[in-house]
Amino acid sequence: MPLTDALWPWAGGAVCLIVVLRCAARQRHPVLALLAGAVCGVGALAVLALLEPVSGIALPLNRFTAFIAAVLGVPGVILLLLLQLIL
Repeated sequence: MPLTDALWPWAGGAVCLIVVLRCAARQRHPVLALLAGAVCGVGALAVLALLEPVSGIALPLNRFTAFIAAVLGVPGVILLLLLQLIL
C-alpha cells in the first residue's frame, strides 16, 4: 500500500475535527457545546446498542465508533450507520 493511500483517512479525520472545532468556537460556550455534542453522540450510540434486539441495527462498540460518536455527535453516529449500509 502506498503512503498516500494510508494518509487519506487521517486527512479526512483532520478535516472533520477542524470543522467541529470551528463550529464549537462560534458558540457562546464552546467547551459546553463540545461536551453536549459528545454526550448526545455517545447517548445515541448507547440507544442503538440497547435497541439492537428490537431493531436489528447493530454498530460494533469499539474505540473507533466511540471516538466518532464523541467527536461528531449524532451526525457521526448517522455517518457510521450509512457507512455500514454502504460497505
